Amino acid sequence: MIYQRSSALFVEAQKVIPGGVNSPVRAFKSVGGTPIYAKKAEGAYIYDEDGNKLVDYINSWGPMILGHAHKPVVDAVIDKTKSGTSFGMPTEIETDIAKLAVSMVPNVDKIRFVNSGTEACMSAVRLARGFTGKDKIIKFAGCYHGHSDSFLIQAGSGAITFGEPNSPGVTEGTAKDTLLATYNDLDNVAKTIAANQGEIACIILEPVAGNMGCIPPADGFLEGLRKLCDDNDILLIFDEVMTGFRLAPGGAQELFGIDADIVTFGKVIGGGLPVGAFAARTEIMDYLAPIGPVYQAGTLSGNPLAMAAGLAMLKELDANRNIFNSINEKTAYLHKGLAEALTSENVEHTINRLGSMISIHFSETPVTNFDSAAAASNGNFKKFFHGMLNEGIYIAPSAFETWFISDALTYEDLDFTIEACRKVAKSLL
Repeated sequence: MIYQRSSALFVEAQKVIPGGVNSPVRAFKSVGGTPIYAKKAEGAYIYDEDGNKLVDYINSWGPMILGHAHKPVVDAVIDKTKSGTSFGMPTEIETDIAKLAVSMVPNVDKIRFVNSGTEACMSAVRLARGFTGKDKIIKFAGCYHGHSDSFLIQAGSGAITFGEPNSPGVTEGTAKDTLLATYNDLDNVAKTIAANQGEIACIILEPVAGNMGCIPPADGFLEGLRKLCDDNDILLIFDEVMTGFRLAPGGAQELFGIDADIVTFGKVIGGGLPVGAFAARTEIMDYLAPIGPVYQAGTLSGNPLAMAAGLAMLKELDANRNIFNSINEKTAYLHKGLAEALTSENVEHTINRLGSMISIHFSETPVTNFDSAAAASNGNFKKFFHGMLNEGIYIAPSAFETWFISDALTYEDLDFTIEACRKVAKSLL
C-alpha cells in the first residue's frame, strides 16, 4: 500500500506536536514505520489519507462497539449540537444517561461523569483514599489506568510501547504510595497486603487486562481479590474503561458475578466522544463534593454532546442485548481462524480472548501476566503488524494492546482477515 500522504502529514505534525502525535502509541514506535492518518471511517472500515480502505480492529481503542459513524449516535450528536455545545451548567441529559447507566451496571447507585478514563481512575483512587482515610494503593504490573502519576509505576500499554514504564516526573512520594503486584497471583497480593497492613486504601485493576494484550483473569483470581479486600478493609476498584458495556451490559461485574466497590468507565459509555465516569454505592459516592469532603470537578464534565453520544449508544445496547452474543460469536470465529492460520505455518503463538477482546502473543507459553506478555516475540509482532497492514487489516500498533471487535464486522471481513493472517504467517519465524 502507498502511504505518501500520511508520511507527509507526519513530517508536518512533528514540527508542532511532540513526536507528531497527541497520544504516544500512535507514533508506531513499537512497530516502526510511519503512522497512518485516518480521513474518515464507516462501519467496520477506516479510510486513510492515501485512499486505502482498512478493516479496523482498534475501533478507536474500544468505543466503536457498533462500528464507526453509527447513525443513531451521529444523529444524536448533530441534533444536540444545534442547541449549543457546552454550558457549564447542569443539563437534563446528564441525569438521563446516569439513570440508564446505573440501571445497567450491578452494585452501583450513583455515577459521576468526567472527560476521560484517566480522569475517572484518578478520581476513583482519590475517592477511595478519602473514604478509607488510607494512602497506599495496589496496582498490577502491566495494567494501565491512564497517565495520572499514581499509575505510571510499571504501567502497561502506551507506557511500555513508548519505552517509559516508569515515567520521569512521577515523584518518589507518589511511587512510595503505589504498591506493585503481579496480575493473576493471589499469593503475591496477599503478601503485599500483609507487608503494608492497615495502610492500603484500594486495589485497582483491569478485571480483564487489555494493556499488556488481552489477559483474562485466572479462575478464582477476582473472587480472591474480593475476599482479600473484605478481610482487610480495602476497596476494590474495577477499571472497566475497556470492559464496561462491552463484555456484558453490566460489564465485568455482571460477567463474572463479582461486586467491585468503585467502577470506572470510558470508551463505550461516550459513544466515541471524550467521556469517562466512575460509580459506586451511595455511601461511597456521597463522599464527593459538593456534599462530601473529596473534591473533584471539571468544566466540560457532562458535556451535552458527549452525553448525547453516550446515551444513544447505551440505549441501543440496552434495548438489543443480543449484540453481545453477536460480537462474542464473531470474536470466537476470528480466534479459531487465526489460530488455524498460524498453526498451519508452524508459528509459535498464544491467542487470548474474552468476549469481544482478543490478542495474539507470539509466545509458545501461556500469557497470564506482564512478565509472560513481555517475553513474547516483539520481532514477530512487528512483521505481523506490517504484514497485516499491507493486506488491508489495521490492528493495534503495539503488542501490548488488545484488539476490539465491533458488531459492524461481517463474516466476510473476518474471513478476509483470516486469509491475510495465513499469508503473513509465511513470513514469520
